[in-house]
Amino acid sequence: MKSSNPLKTRLHILLGLFGAVLLAYLAVLCSTQIIHGSEYRAKSITSNATTETVEASRGIITDRNGKVLVSNRLTYTLTLDDSVFDDDDARENAAIWRLIQLCQKNKMSWHDTLPLSKSVPVTYTKKMDENFEMFLENRDIPYHTSPSLTPGITADAFFALLRELYGIDDTYTDAQARLIAGVRYELSVHHLLGSNYVFASDITVELIAQVVDGHYEGVKTGTASARVYNTTYAAHILGRLSPIYQEDWEGDKENGIIGYRDKGYLMNTLVGRDGVEEAFEDYLHGTNGTRLITTDADGKITGELYTKEPQPGNTVALTLDIDLQADTEKALAATVQEMTEADGLTRGAAAVVIGVGSGEVLAMASYPTYDLSKWDEIYDDLVNDEEGTPLYNRATQGTYPPGSTFKPCTAVAALESGTITTSTTVVDRGIYDYYSSPQPRCWIYSNTGGTHGAVDVSEALTVSCNYFFYEVGRLTGIETLASYARQFGLGEYTGIEIGGKNGAESKGAVASPEYAEANDLEWTDGQTLTAAIGQSYHLFTPLQLANYIATLVGDGEHYEAHLLKNVKSYDNTTLVYAYNKGPVNVVKMKDSTVEAVKTGMHDLTTSSLSYYFSKCVVSAGAKTGTAETGSSETSNGVFVAFAPYEDPEIAVAVSIEKGGAGAALASTAVEIINSYFSHDEIGTAIVGENTIMQ
Repeated sequence: MKSSNPLKTRLHILLGLFGAVLLAYLAVLCSTQIIHGSEYRAKSITSNATTETVEASRGIITDRNGKVLVSNRLTYTLTLDDSVFDDDDARENAAIWRLIQLCQKNKMSWHDTLPLSKSVPVTYTKKMDENFEMFLENRDIPYHTSPSLTPGITADAFFALLRELYGIDDTYTDAQARLIAGVRYELSVHHLLGSNYVFASDITVELIAQVVDGHYEGVKTGTASARVYNTTYAAHILGRLSPIYQEDWEGDKENGIIGYRDKGYLMNTLVGRDGVEEAFEDYLHGTNGTRLITTDADGKITGELYTKEPQPGNTVALTLDIDLQADTEKALAATVQEMTEADGLTRGAAAVVIGVGSGEVLAMASYPTYDLSKWDEIYDDLVNDEEGTPLYNRATQGTYPPGSTFKPCTAVAALESGTITTSTTVVDRGIYDYYSSPQPRCWIYSNTGGTHGAVDVSEALTVSCNYFFYEVGRLTGIETLASYARQFGLGEYTGIEIGGKNGAESKGAVASPEYAEANDLEWTDGQTLTAAIGQSYHLFTPLQLANYIATLVGDGEHYEAHLLKNVKSYDNTTLVYAYNKGPVNVVKMKDSTVEAVKTGMHDLTTSSLSYYFSKCVVSAGAKTGTAETGSSETSNGVFVAFAPYEDPEIAVAVSIEKGGAGAALASTAVEIINSYFSHDEIGTAIVGENTIMQ
């Protein structure tokens, strides 16, 4: 019997052990790479990564022809994270002061809304916003326990409490301490709001390089977008962006107002504050993305991974024609400035162009105006200009007696109610003496002692015979006059997106006994006479007047005035929304009624206004109005027009405060009409569908 070989046995054992180890290794490798590979990979990334919100760019705004009005540009930001200081006030203050000095050296501003002046001795500023009130009401802040904190605390005493609260020691001067306290205050507010503090926005690449090279503690660089205004016009329409106010962040659930927090916004997001920026916020605001930033043990970034791509906001196309808007603003400004040079009076003015049969606002100007791109630079001047009030949108907020521009409405009411026919004549006797009092006079009698003689409704409109409209107004009655005025949209909100009860729009008023009673005003039979010629308590906006004329010459179809044409996805491939609302109501009018009114308005342009309208490129109809102001100063001038006469496309309204006789505004209206038809002829011919023009 052979004896076993010990060496061979040991070799087999070693091979077996090696095989077992190899199998175990393969099993672990299979489990790690195949079975649980994705799980371990995710854990690996997460353990060395931070999640970062990527702000989506805001949608652009164009005019009706695709010309870009508002766009974006990439900017750089600095954010400050105080969690790295571990509640070490001395270290945090030193880091903040170092960063402030860097900004001062580079002449860069930073965000500081602490309502204390930056000059010493400190004083309270006027910028005590909702965030400051929230800061003061927060009971977790240590200084609230101080007996010195009372509603009447002086600015100096409050500043001293802030130095104590933030541990700003005596090595810093008061001026330095004020700047440090401003940053500490911003950090406190953003902690209360649960948002990051953007220390500085729109900073230079050079400053970014200095921050990175200088290893500024707690400071991070990032990117954002800033609004670019590609036009200096339409400031009152476009609006602007601002930080989210506290009340907007919270919302008002009891009244069904959803706050920005519940909409998924970041607290430091800029949102639309006025105009279409605010009205179309939901379309313009994009959807933020999420990004994972991976780093190594030394904190060096090793990679970026988007877990959710940001979705840019939509492209909003307005009904405006920016070329027509520019010409309208220029024409309005030139007329006002010429008047002011002649008499030295300060004036405001407005002009509106509306599409007949659609309610589209093609141009809407308010004077004086301003340049949105310089908002931060000129804000104080705009706010303090109490005489010119440039922030006031006179086109939608200014209310003026319409004067004789109301007479077409009176004519329609009288004709449609059967009070008169198109052939009915009234003999102008100069003084209307139906009542013992009042006995108003026709304007021609007051001026020359003459009369208009026997006139029908078309002739009465052409010569603006007050006597005729006193008589038909009395016969028609105030209730019928007021009813037709409201059907035309006068004294009512127009529906424009930037307006409404809580927007930048005045409702105005239609004169009536009910209105007088509700406002503790007197109503007499004489009020009906003056209401019929556009006086009494009538108050209408230029936008209402333009839409009223568009309705009258547009087969009675009364549309909401609107600025939104359509909304498309950011890449212009998907139509998100297209305005397609029908008329709000239809004013029932016989063809003969409309023709009689149009004839009277057209004949005005070929008679007393022929000097101005001889320069008009198309036939038109118009009506002047002189609105009494109740003072010794010059009356307001009001003017309405439509064109072309045969097949109206646009309606125009112009109002100039202290503008005198409405005829003085005719040249402005003609310039606007000529601009529309020249642009209309060449604009649509060269701009294709789905085109955005830079």
